Amino acid sequence: QLQLVESGGGLVQPGGSLRLSCAVSGFTLDYYTIGWFRQAPGKERAGISCISSPDGNTTYVDSVKGRFTISRDNAKNTVYLQMNSLKPDDTAVYYCAATGTWGRPVLSRYEYGVWGQGTQVTVSS
Repeated sequence: QLQLVESGGGLVQPGGSLRLSCAVSGFTLDYYTIGWFRQAPGKERAGISCISSPDGNTTYVDSVKGRFTISRDNAKNTVYLQMNSLKPDDTAVYYCAATGTWGRPVLSRYEYGVWGQGTQVTVSS
């Protein structure tokens, strides 16, 4: 059974950092692209970053480029999202998701078939 579990969310002040983890089970990262998405209240769920398979190439949307870093540890079957210089606009529920699409960036939520339960990130003073 394919499963993803996010962790690491919480309350942080503006300018602070958090690291989100996405632990996967039932499949190996070598064969799946993993994306991070976020959904703020009243807004649609949007892709912000992904790490592609098999090459491990990373992609970011402009709003997080230079502040967020996606990485993966194949041995631990875990994908991370390091978030620095956080802003109040980053407040959202963050989700990771998996897709079998290979060889190109995937940031459309419609291409992802397996989702985690989400973790809340709140940036506030």
